[in-house]
Amino acid sequence: MTGRRPDGYHRLDSVAVFACIGDRLGAAAAEGLSLGIEGPFATGLSAGEDNLVLRAARALAAAGGIAPKAALSLTKNLPAASGLGGGSADAAASLRLLGRMWGVEGLADLAVGLGADVPVCLGAPRPARMGGIGEVLSAAPALPELGLCLVNPGVAVATASVFAARRGPFSPPARLPGGWADAASLAADLARLGNDLEAPAIGLCPAIRAALAALEALPGCLLARMSGSGATCFGLFPDPAAAARAAAGLGRPGWWCWGGGLAG
Repeated sequence: MTGRRPDGYHRLDSVAVFACIGDRLGAAAAEGLSLGIEGPFATGLSAGEDNLVLRAARALAAAGGIAPKAALSLTKNLPAASGLGGGSADAAASLRLLGRMWGVEGLADLAVGLGADVPVCLGAPRPARMGGIGEVLSAAPALPELGLCLVNPGVAVATASVFAARRGPFSPPARLPGGWADAASLAADLARLGNDLEAPAIGLCPAIRAALAALEALPGCLLARMSGSGATCFGLFPDPAAAARAAAGLGRPGWWCWGGGLAG
């Protein structure tokens, strides 16, 4: 983070990438607005008024001056409150699906009001650099072939709590090259940077430290960092196959692990 605005929002400097795994959202015509949730991480999720998918749908309908009518179905494949942007991606999918169904445009303006990660999830799943409070998007440096191993220690972490626990100075915007020749050079550059939310998140959830240590101990891991506000951590590997092998050998009771490559 590079600073804090007078309204309390933090200024971000992040690179977002999209892994080959995610939730799935479907929509069908209906007389009213509803949301059904299934999948491995459906338990405990509310389909009530505060659900971000429904908030996106209602905001879109209000913008279009229409009544919100759709039966939405969400397959939750990612852990909730995990720092992976899953809820934001689901909200963006809601805007895209219903925008086509209802013939409503102006999705980008709506995305900003739903959350910092929603704008970057609204477009094609390609790497992007996020600035401002998430609404300032630019192309990320060209990425080489790489693999990601994602590990969540089975603990949900509230983003607001992590931001509130952050202390100390802000970081200057990162100076990044135009691209990297391979995953090793990418890891070397990223090793000189960090996630400003990692320390406060570990203070709230010490299991994050165990997940990072487990990743760092894996053969072939080039770099381990926390994703977003946690508690999911990622390990950077030379290629998707290496990341998949790492994930297969990293099982712990209650942990969620995935390994593979980037979408697109």
